[in-house]
Amino acid sequence: MNEMTFYDLKQAGTISHSMSVQVARELGRRIVAGKFEPGTLIDDENALSERYQVSRVVIRDAVKILVSKGLLEVRRGIGTRVNSRNRWLMLDDDVLAWHLSAPPAPGFLKQLMEIRLAFEPKAARWAAERATDTDIANIEAAYQDMVKYEYQQADELSVTKFIKADAMFHRAILLAAHNEFLQDIEGVIYSALLVSIRVTNKDPIENGTSLPFHFEVFQAIANRDGARAEQLTDRLLRDASDRLQQTVDESVD
Repeated sequence: MNEMTFYDLKQAGTISHSMSVQVARELGRRIVAGKFEPGTLIDDENALSERYQVSRVVIRDAVKILVSKGLLEVRRGIGTRVNSRNRWLMLDDDVLAWHLSAPPAPGFLKQLMEIRLAFEPKAARWAAERATDTDIANIEAAYQDMVKYEYQQADELSVTKFIKADAMFHRAILLAAHNEFLQDIEGVIYSALLVSIRVTNKDPIENGTSLPFHFEVFQAIANRDGARAEQLTDRLLRDASDRLQQTVDESVD
């Protein structure tokens, strides 16, 4: 599981291969991974230009990209400084994706799960109340894909397909809630799923243990039972969060 899987889930268009974007991505990964401490000055344009074998214009454009995401700050006469995490645009697709190239951070995953717990149960309630027949069909289709790929888990490709189907299930619920603001947190779901797989490193066969929980959520939404849909989604996410925390605790012991 890597950042390309994240971009695939986001159904991003063709990823730009411009030199400035490539340099921004490399620097962004290093910042997110903690290679630069907050407040640290990165190399100047000349040094970066020499390191990446590109023009200073390319470096300047790459820095602008990272400034727009809150990772860097340019101060005239001082240099380009790495910002503290509280200034990063954490919901930015690239920032979320770059975390997948960094060493797994249990604290980051915990925060992702907290956001999911805050919003997704309520989204499930609204989906039960507002979903169209097409919305419900999309949720069911994503669930059926999870079932299909759970029984085909013989290689990494099948596991990836299962995780994507899982992500599409939760995305379909967000869309069925018909709240435009909720759609902006789908990246949090994808990042949480992909990072959690790296943290747990569990046997792929265990992925199927969540299927009954997902089916119950689907049934509650299809039956237009908002209260039950909210309750079951909360239970589903808390169960996943507890299992992740257990894995983290065991790795520390």
